Amino acid sequence: MIRIFTDGAAKGNPGRGGYGAILDFKGKRKELSEGFRKTTNNRMELLAVIKALESIKKPGWEVLIFSDSKYVVDAVEKKWVFGWEKKGFKGKKNPDLWKRFLEVYRQHQVKFQWVKGHAGHPENERCDQLAVEAAEGFDLKIDAVFEQSEGG
Repeated sequence: MIRIFTDGAAKGNPGRGGYGAILDFKGKRKELSEGFRKTTNNRMELLAVIKALESIKKPGWEVLIFSDSKYVVDAVEKKWVFGWEKKGFKGKKNPDLWKRFLEVYRQHQVKFQWVKGHAGHPENERCDQLAVEAAEGFDLKIDAVFEQSEGG
C-alpha cells in the first residue's frame, strides 16, 4: 500500500498558492511541491492529490490518501464527484482538475482519510510547510485554467 499525505495553501483566495505532498511506500518517502502565482486553496488541495497519484508509475496500487480538505475527501468518499461527472460538472468549480483527478483515481484502488489540519499530525504539518513554502517561492507557475476562467 502507498500512503499519501497532501495539503494545499493559498495566500489570499485567490492568490499565490502551493501544494505539498508526501508519498510513503515501505518507509521510503518522496516529497512533492509546486507554487502558483494565482489560484485558490481548493485547487491546491485537489492538485496535491492529483500530482501525488500521477507520480505513481504503475497502475493498480492500493492507495490511502490523508487530507485535511473536506472539499476533496467528501467529494470522493460521499461520491458527489461521480454525480458531478454525470452532469458534465455543470455549475461546479474546478472541472478541469476534477476530470484530471478521476482519470488518475481510476488507475488505482484509492481511499481517503480526513485528518484535522494544524493539529500536530506530522505528515500533514510537513505538507502544509511544503505548500506554504511553494506559495511563497520564486518562479511561480501559472494556473492557466484558473486565470483564464477568472479573466486574469
